[in-house]
Amino acid sequence: MKIKIISLSFMLLCILLNVDAQTFKAGAAMKNITPDHLIPISGGMGTPVMPTAIQGALTVRALVLENGKTRVAIVSVDNIGWPAYLGDRSRKLITGVAPENVLIGATHAHSCPDAYGFTNEKGETGADLKYLDWCVTQVAAAVNEAVSKLEPASLRTAVGEAKGKIAYNYYADKLYDPRCGIIQAIATTGKNSGKPIATLVNYAVHPEILGTDRKLLSPDLCGPLYDRIESKAGGMAIFMNSAQGGMVTADTRLGNGKEANDWNECIRIGNLLADEALRIIGPAAVQQNPEIYCASKVITFPIDSEMMRYVFKHSPVAADAGKDKDYSKVSTRLNLLNIGKAQVVTIPGEALPNIGFYVKRHMKSDQPMLFGLTNDAFGYMLTKEDFGGFERYNYISRTSLGEMTGCIYEDEAIKLINESPVPAK
Repeated sequence: MKIKIISLSFMLLCILLNVDAQTFKAGAAMKNITPDHLIPISGGMGTPVMPTAIQGALTVRALVLENGKTRVAIVSVDNIGWPAYLGDRSRKLITGVAPENVLIGATHAHSCPDAYGFTNEKGETGADLKYLDWCVTQVAAAVNEAVSKLEPASLRTAVGEAKGKIAYNYYADKLYDPRCGIIQAIATTGKNSGKPIATLVNYAVHPEILGTDRKLLSPDLCGPLYDRIESKAGGMAIFMNSAQGGMVTADTRLGNGKEANDWNECIRIGNLLADEALRIIGPAAVQQNPEIYCASKVITFPIDSEMMRYVFKHSPVAADAGKDKDYSKVSTRLNLLNIGKAQVVTIPGEALPNIGFYVKRHMKSDQPMLFGLTNDAFGYMLTKEDFGGFERYNYISRTSLGEMTGCIYEDEAIKLINESPVPAK
């Protein structure tokens, strides 16, 4: 009898020690941010367009990861960009995650409501401020719910080439990064044990199949991507863009010289990217109790562009952010994450592919990922060599903060990388 009691006690002790050792947790939550009425959509600088219908749901998707005392939130918003002056308002409403550990990125879909507050020469804007106020609360609600759902989990990560007709560079066909990164958190307890909690897809592409021309308020290819992953793998899907600037766009080209810019093409490309992501992550080894490391730093860019300075000065959305400033510079936060074997660095805008290749080459993992348009969305980021270099780069040069933006970003990102520990092998 004593032997049985001792054995039982030993088993219970082992269980308790195992539970204590399993400190990696994950939680995910989604909020629908589709407006209840039609509001202007924006494909970038210029006059927003009033849509005639809604195709698919706009969402906020939050993935929270935790190990020990380190907790991070990765948030994706279906929008062309989500500036820090909106993200910081959400961070004040988020409980359970330190503000500097909340990474808020935009999918960069070109058929969503204007979140910048672009104004014309008369000071008029198509931004719906009440809608944006509501989105701020929904972002916080998604993160807070994901925190409440944290549960023991394991991890799978992978990076591989996404094959098929998904993206290309409009300026130079092959000048883009075909690698697709996947982060998948898997439940280890309860009725969903062994099933994904969330699958994050990191890939460089402009979700602008519809743009504003179709006059559809839509998440573009991201909607079908979410649906496909969730129907095939389960859990919640989340998309984080990458270095897609100048101009890595969806490959909608047809053989007759025309383009298939309709919802069916959104489904084709969204489904293909989802299938490729699941193929890439399929053979990845499960990582038990992976480590998480999160670092951040505030960096400053000069605002040399008159066009960008005008946006900061006159946007009603950025009004609070611009007080007592001369609009000559702007500060933003960079983040670096080690999540198991993967390493992630954020980009506060649309970095050109060569910047992405350069930063990835210096990262300490063979699973490098870049989260574009994250924590801020400052337009295009070019190196000084590319800035205004030739006619095709005139537009992206005008809609950049300035000539030194890319160089400053590269230097600061690599400093952050060099200061970070090496991810698990």
